[in-house]
Amino acid sequence: MPNWIVGCDVGGTFTDFCAKEVSTGRGVVHKRPSTPDDPSRAILSGLRELTELHGISPSDISRFAHGTTVATNALLQRKGARVAVVTTKGFRDLLEIGRQTRPLIYDLQADAPPTLAGRSLRFEIAERIGPEGQVITDLTEAAIAGLIAEIGAAEGIEAIAVCLIFSFLNPAHEERIAAALREAFPGIFVTVSSEVQPEFREYERFSTTLINAFLQPEVTRYMNRLQAEVRSVAPEADFGIFQSSGGLMKVERASQLPVRTALSGPAAGAVGASGAGALSNMGDVITLDIGGTSTDVCLIRDGKTALASTRDISGFRIRLPMVDIHTVGAGGGSIAQIGTDGLMKVGPESAGAVPGPACYGRGGTLPTVSDANVLLGRLPRELAGGGMTIDRGRAIAAIRPLAETLGVSLERAALGIIGIVTANMTRAIRVVSIEKGYDPRRFALMPFGGAGGLHAADVALALGMKRIIVPRAPGILCAEGLILADLQEDFVANCRTAIAGDLSVVQTELDALDARAAEWFATEAGAATDRQMILSFDMRYMGQNYELSVEVWTGASAPACPDVDALRAAFLAEYSRSYGHADPDAPVEMVNIRLRATARLAQAETSNTHAEPDTLPFQEVDVWFTDQGAQSTPMYRRAGLPAGTVIAGPAIITQLDSTTVVPPGAEIRVDEALNMIMELSNV
Repeated sequence: MPNWIVGCDVGGTFTDFCAKEVSTGRGVVHKRPSTPDDPSRAILSGLRELTELHGISPSDISRFAHGTTVATNALLQRKGARVAVVTTKGFRDLLEIGRQTRPLIYDLQADAPPTLAGRSLRFEIAERIGPEGQVITDLTEAAIAGLIAEIGAAEGIEAIAVCLIFSFLNPAHEERIAAALREAFPGIFVTVSSEVQPEFREYERFSTTLINAFLQPEVTRYMNRLQAEVRSVAPEADFGIFQSSGGLMKVERASQLPVRTALSGPAAGAVGASGAGALSNMGDVITLDIGGTSTDVCLIRDGKTALASTRDISGFRIRLPMVDIHTVGAGGGSIAQIGTDGLMKVGPESAGAVPGPACYGRGGTLPTVSDANVLLGRLPRELAGGGMTIDRGRAIAAIRPLAETLGVSLERAALGIIGIVTANMTRAIRVVSIEKGYDPRRFALMPFGGAGGLHAADVALALGMKRIIVPRAPGILCAEGLILADLQEDFVANCRTAIAGDLSVVQTELDALDARAAEWFATEAGAATDRQMILSFDMRYMGQNYELSVEVWTGASAPACPDVDALRAAFLAEYSRSYGHADPDAPVEMVNIRLRATARLAQAETSNTHAEPDTLPFQEVDVWFTDQGAQSTPMYRRAGLPAGTVIAGPAIITQLDSTTVVPPGAEIRVDEALNMIMELSNV
């Protein structure tokens, strides 16, 4: 009987694998260099290597969960489909008008990126739905025929986005147009806004729908090809794709709604962090996911990842539920250079996987964060379990021109690189914590990713944080999050009504959402071991333009609308937490109803079995923590540190997937979950 679950996360530098055996809890990990030109090559090669190295029969793999960057990369590089847009007459230019905000408020020369569909590919049609869902202008068959003729005359169209005004209240016209287009152009993908994002705010809905159409051909081809290739290796495995909101969906759903995968990989890391924190009874953590190209941070409160409803990715607006992750261009491959002002800057340009940092010996010659860590003695000679040998000489050669230009020593130049990248990471954490009303000092910092442990102490000290929790396999945590994930689907209904008096209209909408959730459970979640629903209302004070999402109910049965007093109390509490004050007497209204359905999949119990204890350092190295000089620092192998081990800094702790720096004045202990807890006494 298939008994293994495999998670695969594709990063800019490495493709990570985590596998667990359901019956025993045994877990194994694997890393291999990514193949940016075709991510599936690294996935297939790595999956075969994983099964061979750890004696796993491919037919014993029951689930393969994948976190993908294909959608993100397509947006960043604008390598998607040639898309046509169909919209209500008079709204052709809405995508360019947007919110009339500049991308950089103080840069008058910076322009918003051009839309993903040129004006010549945006087609208007005579129809109109009103603000109450009423038909103001009928959609005629002649108008549809004219539209089909116009689109047919255009060349090279691969996808069509249908975005009509007020279709979230009445989708009838969109559905008729979509049906006609699919019949007329069977080889073209058709995306409908009332299916992708049925909420008010036309610009956000139009933009999200256009992005979905732009991604659909490329992502669908990738998903179908990868699913077939994975099944050639693991024929019994169910294939799940991780979505930006923190749960799995079937490949077919991912192909229909690829925009939901825009933050697939980073969101998996947040789920893995939540699970790792729970093992050590830490529900309040801030994640620090440092890879080769970027750093992703997320706030987790009471074990729940923070969610956002709107994100900009490469200048393109997406409005969908997503794990609230903030990303900055600061990673191990971030390049250090002297700007036109004569000051040193680090990132966002990155050496990536190819050619990579100079110390990797793959052709890179520019100074990077990884090279600075090597020069300062913070990285061991071998990475990825011996799969990569570090070349200190190349790191020195890369940083030397920078040091000479600045007129400082090599070590001071390297410490400057680390200081700048630390400041960039610190600013990112402020965005998800201080700017959202949370004090980071009340949270533990959880570093992961290949470089997370290298910089965690510096970042924590800069923010006044006292505790760091390093999970068992920090470099593989995104892949581990994939195997912890549940099947998930989000449903939304527009329901603008005052929180006062009769709320029967809200219950009517709730019943409709519950019916949709029940259908999803029946068709998509047959293998689930448990089911749960979470009900949230988007609420605001009347007269405000934006709303807060307030969770009001969790359960497995049909959701019931709370009474007025309970809703007002929940809103006031969330408003006060977010802004520091609330008006108990001002009128409140709801805007949207959100119902999240989750289906718990079979999971493996975490095994705390450990290798043979080996608590003695295997090497002493000189490490620079400050510009006052190097300190002799012991290096330990984490695999040999059992629960209860206590190590006082300075120390370097190495493992297959990551390296952790313990500075002077800090102490690290291994808890019963085999997580490492670092206490900083000099905060």
